[in-house]
Amino acid sequence: MTSSELWTRATADRYDAEEAEASSAAVLEPTLAFLAELAGDGRALEFAIGTGRVGVPLRERGVPVVGIELSEHMAAVLRRKVDEDVLPVVIGDMATTIVPGGFTLVYLVYNTITNLLTQDEQVECFRNAARHLEPGGRFVIELGVPPLRLLPPGQVAVPFDVSRQHLGFDTFDLVEQLLVSHHFTRDGDGGHYRRENSRHRYAWPAELDLMARIAGLEPERRVADWDGSPFTQDSAKHVSVWRKPV
Repeated sequence: MTSSELWTRATADRYDAEEAEASSAAVLEPTLAFLAELAGDGRALEFAIGTGRVGVPLRERGVPVVGIELSEHMAAVLRRKVDEDVLPVVIGDMATTIVPGGFTLVYLVYNTITNLLTQDEQVECFRNAARHLEPGGRFVIELGVPPLRLLPPGQVAVPFDVSRQHLGFDTFDLVEQLLVSHHFTRDGDGGHYRRENSRHRYAWPAELDLMARIAGLEPERRVADWDGSPFTQDSAKHVSVWRKPV
């Protein structure tokens, strides 16, 4: 067990509905195309596969996918969509859990490496990816760039969503390199809001490159999004690719 916080049954059951936009075909198409190209004719392993938002359509695209998932509740939602023999899922944490066989692609999307709350565990996640990769295989991470430039002196919170159905903001501990995401989600039309929060350890692109180097992986590509747009100093997130040497 790592420091990642477990998703509850209630959160898992409503996850797909709350992430409907991010799960749409239009949004997912660049992600699937990017990952399928890297997987080639090999197998893909998704760390923290969740309810299968990416893994299930990637499997439908013809890429053999295996998942690792810490929350049994999230995996149970995925299992309603696809059978175990089509998309196997191993219950465990992404930093230490081992899946048999080799993979041409290991990927970790949607900021999920930040669920590991210590630098040591994030390094172990890279080592675990390298352990599963065949020579020449790639490890891909999608991660937001910490928005610390938006913090004026004395401010500790940055909003990331202000809409009718949802209010979201992050508060930062700059010493420990931790953030807490706060969510106020509207339930129905009654005016009631559900409050939730989750802890994360944010990391910089250069820090991830060093983690990859420790794991024996080499940087290959970094872009601002799945569509391949250039990564710049103003990019809000990045998709990074590291390669296991042949």
